[in-house]
Amino acid sequence: MQAWSPALNQTGPTGFFVFRALSADPALQAPLFLLFLLLYLLTLGGNAAILWVVSAHSALHSPMYFFLGILSVLEICYTSAVVPLMLSNTLGAPKPIPVAGCGAQMFFFLTLGGTDCFLLAVMAYDRYVAICHPLHYALLMTRRLCVQMVLGSVGLALSLCLPLTALVFSLPFCGHRPEIHHFLCDVPAVLRLACADTRVHQAVLYVVGILVLTVPFLLICISYGFIAVAIVRIRSAQGRQRAFSTCSSHLTVVLLQYGCCSLVYLRPRSSSSEDEDRHLALVYTFATPLLNPLIYTLRNKEVKAALRGALISKGGP
Repeated sequence: MQAWSPALNQTGPTGFFVFRALSADPALQAPLFLLFLLLYLLTLGGNAAILWVVSAHSALHSPMYFFLGILSVLEICYTSAVVPLMLSNTLGAPKPIPVAGCGAQMFFFLTLGGTDCFLLAVMAYDRYVAICHPLHYALLMTRRLCVQMVLGSVGLALSLCLPLTALVFSLPFCGHRPEIHHFLCDVPAVLRLACADTRVHQAVLYVVGILVLTVPFLLICISYGFIAVAIVRIRSAQGRQRAFSTCSSHLTVVLLQYGCCSLVYLRPRSSSSEDEDRHLALVYTFATPLLNPLIYTLRNKEVKAALRGALISKGGP
């Protein structure tokens, strides 16, 4: 927290920010640009492939794959809200970004990320119903309910992230072009630039972090507690293996997403650093969206079979 001083120049709503370069070494700029561009293209391609397979194959028209398709759309939008601007600042001197543009990026980044977290909890509930109540699955998980749960996830994220973004950008910022020690307009990095008391803002961020991260994670843990008991009771070894494979894929994505985000948003400011936040942000900006299609395709027989069939039909006469 930085104390306000009337002698400091302040950046208002019409001012600009500038991002700190990812590397001060010019020799590393081109390799970093190519690396992040490759990861971005792989993320887009992998999630677009899942979306296409889920949409095109009737065998995958079930609630689980409906949610997986929505998750892929979120991952595409989530990374696209951050990476293009990041790539443009990797080569050469970082370009200034208007305060309004920074606010827009923060809003979309937080809202899409929050929706992602709520959707993972919805997917855990879907697996709970499928494994613990298989005979009632089709009756409970109707198309209408699935759409309502997705819209509810978006609505919850919007209702939390829009006020948080507005609260952050109600602050005055120190300097003519304050430097954000990050590659995106993330809340902790922007709050560090404020020349006003940010204790209320930090408290609101912490509350929002608990609602977006801790509550869905606890619901996921409860769902998987019931699922673990149900899997143990499955008599067929093949049935246990199939249930475990599907659930372990989801758990891998959950642990990556919630683990890294919790370290950024739920740690006390005194125990975190700007460099650590940047490194963790790289994980949930690149690794999680990229691993999502890989995990679900490599560990899911239905998706692999659909992809294989699509490739064979494309390669045929």
